[in-house]
Amino acid sequence: MNPTSAIKYEQEIPEVLTALANIHKSVLQGGLDHKIAHLVHLRASQINSCAHCIKMHTKEAREDGETNERLDRVIVWKHVSDFTERERAALAWTEALTVLDDAADLGAIRAELRRHFTEKEIGMLTSEVAMINMWNRFGVSRN
Repeated sequence: MNPTSAIKYEQEIPEVLTALANIHKSVLQGGLDHKIAHLVHLRASQINSCAHCIKMHTKEAREDGETNERLDRVIVWKHVSDFTERERAALAWTEALTVLDDAADLGAIRAELRRHFTEKEIGMLTSEVAMINMWNRFGVSRN
């Protein structure tokens, strides 16, 4: 075996990957808006430089009706008017929980989230941000 080759996670820890996939299903079944989930997946994957995840989540978003124009501009969401206030709040939360900057004002971001999401939806959104960050780590570790 080549010591620098990628770990075959599907072979080595299939039960873990299955459990992670089931959490994602639970979040979506719990009511998180699929369109927002796609934006969260794409933005976190962009930040984490996970090429595999960017490709996969862009494709899935398109299949669910997202436009190429909006997907092209997720990376600059703060500077364009393509996204609703609700989507912008979700994207800000995604960035705050992905970049983990001590200077981030999580209270202000949470206040904005609460203008657009219920407490349960914020819990689901937070779970989804955490999950995509974990999946990104698996994806990046294969490079």
